[in-house]
Amino acid sequence: MDKNQLFIERREQGDYAVRKPDSARASAVLPTQAEAIAWAKEHNPKAAPMVERVRKTKGGHPDKWRT
Repeated sequence: MDKNQLFIERREQGDYAVRKPDSARASAVLPTQAEAIAWAKEHNPKAAPMVERVRKTKGGHPDKWRT
């Protein structure tokens, strides 16, 4: 796994954390998923951030990741 990959996860508080793999702390915490994706793309433009699904859709469920 690329150590520069970023993951966007929804927190219990309802905001979104941007994390690197195996990190104990978030690199950033933002109020919306869109802001978290924009922050991740700005700070790591070479890699597509992995985004945690937060609702059920035809393409996946909350336990899946999307790019």
